[in-house]
Amino acid sequence: MILHPGHVTLAEWRAIYRGAAVTLDQAALPVIARGAAAVENILARGAPVYGINTGFGKLATVRIAPEDLETLQRNLVLSHAAGVGAPMPAPVARLMMALKLGSLAQGASGVRVATVQLLAAMLAQDVIPVIPAQGSVGASGDLAPLAHLAAAMIGTGEVFCAGEPMPAVEGLKRAGLEPVTLGPKEGLALLNGTQFSTAYALAGLFEAELLLRTALITGALATDAVKGSDAPFDPRIHALRGHHGQAEVAAALRGLMAGSAIRASHVTGDERVQDPYCIRCQPQVMGAVLDVLRQAAATLRTEANGVTDNPLIFDDPAEALSGGNFHAEPVAFAADMIAMAVCEIGSIAERRLAMLVDPVLSGLPAFLAPRPGLNSGFMIPQVTAAALVSENKGRAFPAVVDSIPTSANQEDHVSMAAHGARRLIAMADNLRAIIAIELLAAAQGCDFHPMRSSEALETVRAKLRAVVPRLEDDRYFAPDIEAAIALVQGGALVAETLPGLA
Repeated sequence: MILHPGHVTLAEWRAIYRGAAVTLDQAALPVIARGAAAVENILARGAPVYGINTGFGKLATVRIAPEDLETLQRNLVLSHAAGVGAPMPAPVARLMMALKLGSLAQGASGVRVATVQLLAAMLAQDVIPVIPAQGSVGASGDLAPLAHLAAAMIGTGEVFCAGEPMPAVEGLKRAGLEPVTLGPKEGLALLNGTQFSTAYALAGLFEAELLLRTALITGALATDAVKGSDAPFDPRIHALRGHHGQAEVAAALRGLMAGSAIRASHVTGDERVQDPYCIRCQPQVMGAVLDVLRQAAATLRTEANGVTDNPLIFDDPAEALSGGNFHAEPVAFAADMIAMAVCEIGSIAERRLAMLVDPVLSGLPAFLAPRPGLNSGFMIPQVTAAALVSENKGRAFPAVVDSIPTSANQEDHVSMAAHGARRLIAMADNLRAIIAIELLAAAQGCDFHPMRSSEALETVRAKLRAVVPRLEDDRYFAPDIEAAIALVQGGALVAETLPGLA
């Protein structure tokens, strides 16, 4: 895909995260060149300008001599490359590089065309910096992780070259690239910005989107398994409340259950008046989740297309303006919203799972075992899901409400967006397992009914049964869960059964 700076859609960012190749729109090159020329004009005037001919942070009052400007930028990169922890996952790192490319290419950062082209070439040729994932507080930019990106560009540190770790200078050479010598402002431009936090937040959003739709499928299947009612999905109920997500989720659930012979078997004569909330309130809960994810998506779409450098360079007239676009408060709020949404999807899914294994509530054999007692069936998979839900609850506490002053109190309020966004991948992994266990249990529950479910849900059951047979007697359970997780992660269930609703 061609990246058009400032005008990239969420679908395009999603494609980059999933592995799409990226090239920069060549129309951006003159814009970049004008920004670099503006930096030269500013320097020629001799006035102090933050980060161009001064020190950084608390050291902004220190003037730097013209002959030391290149050293200043190199020292900035090396001193700030102080991250710790495991490396960023390659798909998230690629997304971060693309976000930085889109920001620099808008010409407001004052970098040279050659510097932007090196970043674009590294992305295109799969030279991905090894970036420790811990060390940013989400203000004054994601300094430490972005410094590791910049370090690789100057030939320092490590990179993954086609997935193989090696020294950065060797990886660049293998790709036919040369390290760059950073000019005035360039090191700061590479370090400043929210691209690390935004990449993680977008990755969390993209995973949550898929898992939301998958959880609607497993929720519908669980509803049929316990012979639940689809009356709560009636559009008249949701029209009276007016929330768009709620109405859309109800419509999706109705569509998933349409034509189910299991549902038809108990439309009349059922002594139960109402189902528990985990069945009956799916539109209200999952609809609220959908609305929250859409709100987070709108924030992240804006952030991903913005310029979050400081100072910002303007070319007519040539001027550098100091501000605070590097502060990741919008990203932090969006990440917290996604975290709560992911937590809630898993929470209600686990409640349906608990209902399925309880013979009093479900009307099914205890723990979904054909011969309970001799067999424990789904007893412990439900415990596993409960453990994962609890873990996600702990991780869902808002990160944005915390702040620790840094840089000798010059940077005295920070967003904590980085770890607020970084936790989303692990939370999504937990949610994927919860949904996979519900898929196994709901399909097992439906297996006890002689009638078929809807065409859509029978398609889901068939896909599952192609990799996991029905549980007749206890067997080593972990491979079944892993197979179901892989099925959920691959997106095949959603692609064929519920492709819309994003």
